[in-house]
Amino acid sequence: MDERASDAATPVGPPAGAVVEAVFREERGRLLAALVHRFGDLDLAEEVTSEAIEAALRHWPVEGVPSKPGAWLMTTARRRAVDRLRRDRAYAARLAVLQVEADRAGPVPPPEADGGLPDERLRLFFTCAHPALSSGDRTALTLRCLAGLSTPEVARAFLVAPEAMAKRIVRAKKRIREARVPFRVPGADELPERLPGVLQVVYSVFTEGYAASSGADLLRVGLAEEAVRLARILRRLLPAEREVAGLLGLMLLVHARRDARIGPDGGAVLLDGQDRGRWDRAMIEEGRGLVVAALTGGPPGPYGVQAAIAALHDEAADVATTDWPQVVALYDVLLALAPSPVVALNRAGAVAMRDGPEAGLALIDGLAGEPLLRGYGPYAVARADLLHRLGRTPEAAAAYREALALAGTDPERALLRRRLDEVEAPEGAADT
Repeated sequence: MDERASDAATPVGPPAGAVVEAVFREERGRLLAALVHRFGDLDLAEEVTSEAIEAALRHWPVEGVPSKPGAWLMTTARRRAVDRLRRDRAYAARLAVLQVEADRAGPVPPPEADGGLPDERLRLFFTCAHPALSSGDRTALTLRCLAGLSTPEVARAFLVAPEAMAKRIVRAKKRIREARVPFRVPGADELPERLPGVLQVVYSVFTEGYAASSGADLLRVGLAEEAVRLARILRRLLPAEREVAGLLGLMLLVHARRDARIGPDGGAVLLDGQDRGRWDRAMIEEGRGLVVAALTGGPPGPYGVQAAIAALHDEAADVATTDWPQVVALYDVLLALAPSPVVALNRAGAVAMRDGPEAGLALIDGLAGEPLLRGYGPYAVARADLLHRLGRTPEAAAAYREALALAGTDPERALLRRRLDEVEAPEGAADT
């Protein structure tokens, strides 16, 4: 069977592999979503998508890149899927049942008239983040299917072996089949309950990229950028959802600081030591606009409030001139909306900047019994820094040692070793 689509092609040279990779990165999510909608099976869709990419790698270096590469890939993948179903009648029968169930769920809205992202992409978001799956499985499946990460890459994000992650992804797909998870966008009555889970998955992807849990690097920029890309898709598909705007704004305002977070010695640089001239001003301006959208038209949501806090940091010339009273007030709102020990810890740090280190330390020590903060590195770091500011050197050194033992990445360890050296240095050593 001829795998080639009928559209004209542009000749290319040896870099065709890079072209395929770029096209695949852009088209994979929408291709996969369209195939899942057409055939009702995520495994089949993934397999024929991979086969279409392999076909592109064979044909494009010789024949040129098609003028519509997405359409070429879709045509090839669809033909592969049809061939497979013709060969495997039992498989086809099972998919026919799934298709009947999908049809009962209602008609499919047409793609956007302006050629924008099709509704199927949003359907795949909600399928991957369905409540029938555990939180970890949702994130893993989203990374694999929508962010386009390989199974070994997803495994690294979860700090597990690739074999274990492969089993987890297989289990998640099986759960989708067994639970008859519908491939559809929830109705208006379901959306408020389901959307937070989708946003949490995307934010989890970003968090691992912006502050890696372990390894040689503090940042996994590619992973953070994948999360931003996913949030942009959601923003395009759900423009009226203010918390989608809030999440995208939050990630942009935080990601704008990425270039200033590693010092010349390879150590992590905290907010008070960052060169703000290296922050991405265009990204900050876009994020600020999204904060306005997130906080306009109704009560604020947790992501909108967090984005507003990030905007206050990004707008200030330095830490000293940050509007700390407003930051504390926003943390008060966030605690009411989404109470957690981590939010309380961040609020304590803001209180320390507003009212002094003693006030902040009292709040931090009051959180010592919180189970979620046991073994939580940022808690030990915050406490060590405040003890250092108060001149309680032995206690600060002990807290830095605790933080050092909990640090997961090499840049974090480099920062903490430097601070520990500072508090342990003999008096007057810095002047010699």
